[in-house]
Amino acid sequence: MKLRTKRSPAFKAKVALEALREERTSAELASQYQVHPGQIRNWKNIICGNAQELFAIKRNNGDRDKDKFIEELYKQIGQLKVELDWLKKNLELTHREKKLLIDRTNELITITRQTELLGISRSSIYYEPVIDPYDFELMCLIDEQYTKAPFYGSRRMTAILKRL
Repeated sequence: MKLRTKRSPAFKAKVALEALREERTSAELASQYQVHPGQIRNWKNIICGNAQELFAIKRNNGDRDKDKFIEELYKQIGQLKVELDWLKKNLELTHREKKLLIDRTNELITITRQTELLGISRSSIYYEPVIDPYDFELMCLIDEQYTKAPFYGSRRMTAILKRL
């Protein structure tokens, strides 16, 4: 035996409107439609209680809300399309090249979103390395020595560094 039967809104409205006409009793309608008389009274009361809302102008508000929602969805779709197009042209690059692609003036895609799309950390965009002038001079000397004689091993470089 089926305990609950789901009725469509059209069926409920049809039965409730017949109950409003009062041509038949609730018991007769219940036997005709196989619905409990109490349920028919509930549907009838719902129609009577909400009749004023049927004629209210709130439909336009619902349409406005729907239009606003659709507009928001189109905005999101547009944003995603811009991001996707931007990302497609910037794939398969080194980290340094990806950092150079970050457009700080782009109002449509934030820096945070650009770094997410490129797969790099946001902090690497703002980091500026600080090189001590003495360290820079040492690196230049090492490079100079290595380009003169790249075949020397690490012992030779250690000896050079000890002399400095």
